[in-house]
Amino acid sequence: MKQNEIIGREEEKAMLNNVFSSKQSEFVAIYGRRRIGKTYLVRELFSDKFSFEISGLANANTKEQLLNFSLTLKKTANENLKTPKNWLEAFSQLSDYLEKSEQKRKILFFDEMPWLDTPRSGFLTALEHFWNGWASARKDIVLIVCGSATSWIINNLINNHGGLHNRLTHTINLKPFTLSECEQYCKWRKLDFSRYQIAQIYMAMGGIPFYLSKIERGLSVAQNIDRLFFAENPKLKNEFRNLYAALFRNSGDYVKIVETLSKKGKGLTREEISKQTKISNGGGLTKVLQDLEYCDFIRKYHSFGKKTRNTLYQLTDSYTLFYFKFIQKNEHNNTHFWSNSIDTPLHNTWAGLAFEMLVLQHTPEIKNALGISGIQSSVSAWRSEASEKAAQIDLVINRKDGIINVLEIKYCKEKFTITKDYEENLRNKVAAFKAETHARNAVHLVMLTTFGINKNKYAEIAQKDLELNCLFQ
Repeated sequence: MKQNEIIGREEEKAMLNNVFSSKQSEFVAIYGRRRIGKTYLVRELFSDKFSFEISGLANANTKEQLLNFSLTLKKTANENLKTPKNWLEAFSQLSDYLEKSEQKRKILFFDEMPWLDTPRSGFLTALEHFWNGWASARKDIVLIVCGSATSWIINNLINNHGGLHNRLTHTINLKPFTLSECEQYCKWRKLDFSRYQIAQIYMAMGGIPFYLSKIERGLSVAQNIDRLFFAENPKLKNEFRNLYAALFRNSGDYVKIVETLSKKGKGLTREEISKQTKISNGGGLTKVLQDLEYCDFIRKYHSFGKKTRNTLYQLTDSYTLFYFKFIQKNEHNNTHFWSNSIDTPLHNTWAGLAFEMLVLQHTPEIKNALGISGIQSSVSAWRSEASEKAAQIDLVINRKDGIINVLEIKYCKEKFTITKDYEENLRNKVAAFKAETHARNAVHLVMLTTFGINKNKYAEIAQKDLELNCLFQ
């Protein structure tokens, strides 16, 4: 297996290697947002072992998809096959070819499978027949399918209630890189950035491998961001529109919701989203919210101590937030918009919110830094419904060992100083949390900042002081 060119993805590589060495037929679905590296992962591991590989065509009709399939199979089989009239015939041709193959493990890779399933094409029915009627009875087939249209993978394969119900043997939800994986990637490409600079990149574009691949050596973080998003012909000019269009059919409502959430850092309830977007509060809204959550654009959480009806939806995708705060606002086509925005109120407000978002994407690393990785715990947030100043706590970790960690997250370009007034604010916030939640467990305040806190007399309010570095561990 070729593994040297794959950064991170250790669990995914191990699973796929086990699939390859399995003694039975395997059906694997890989899903995740556009640009996350699904195709790259599979090809780097198996490209020299494929028995058959095909990629669906974007915006093509059934006839065009079948022709693409036929041309691909003709080239692979080196046979003069007739173009199939439908997908049942297409899969029959594929099984005929595979039965002649001498490969011990026959790896079939269907990339962008959702595009193959055009309206009224019968693709899913044919896939069911191919797997249930032929492939699953053998011991040598490895069917790997993937696609950026995550909702299609979820609804039609993972949660299928028909002929493919429980037929998948493995699923992989490919996530963005962590900060640690971004650091590995930068070292691999010899990009000389500090951890603070890597965090700045992450805050703007998240841990998306494709975006990171566009970073140019020798340029500063600001220069790279200007070049990618604000230059005269920026490399990622149409990325936002293409991102949502590739993931979701009829993406208008999806964009409305993430734009609305980008204006409310702590999140909104379902009712508030419906009211502000004017999207009916019914099954359609449920599907859109579920799809956005599956794709890791938003998270659903309950305020600590509250029930399901108090569920909040919060934007957690760094690039989407960056788009609405900066790219969309670049009305005058300023080619140095990012560099000129640094240290402005707009930039500073965004940085605080983007840093909170980055922290929320690394809760396992936080638990590790607190030494509680092995302790069962739940993660939530909290906002007051009673205090005059509407107190909020960014992250609450409720531990089974009788302790509640409440985290205050602050972005700062140097060590953060807790002043007398700020110390009083923190004390009141913790007191309000205890009073309103009737917390019986001990409440420990944790400060998580970019460079730590200055050790003055007010710093003692925090039982633990964590820095950005802990998120890289």
